[in-house]
Amino acid sequence: QVQLVESGGGLVQPGGSLGLSCAASGSIFSIYTMRWYRQAPGKQRELVAAITRGGSTNYADSVKGRFTISRDNAKNTVYLQMNSLKAEDTAVYYCNTYAATITTYARDYWGQGTQVTVSS
Repeated sequence: QVQLVESGGGLVQPGGSLGLSCAASGSIFSIYTMRWYRQAPGKQRELVAAITRGGSTNYADSVKGRFTISRDNAKNTVYLQMNSLKAEDTAVYYCNTYAATITTYARDYWGQGTQVTVSS
């Protein structure tokens, strides 16, 4: 099994920055794509950013140019650097990975989420 633990959430003023991290652990065979999702109250969960094992990235239009996703394959960790934060970025952010364990084929795993609140 794969466990994902997010960290770095908190309260920040508009225009500020936060960095999130998500560390994967367990009987990992290979981690493929890693993603950050977010869900605000009353809204559907949406994909924020994704990164492949090779480093190719994709971003939601709403965060493009402000957020940066990166990963350290040696540490099984994905990061999300969030700059120029806006109130509409307020949400619970979830780490997601498509990974295979030593005994199972690849599937999606989810972290428990971390709250990001952007408010003045």
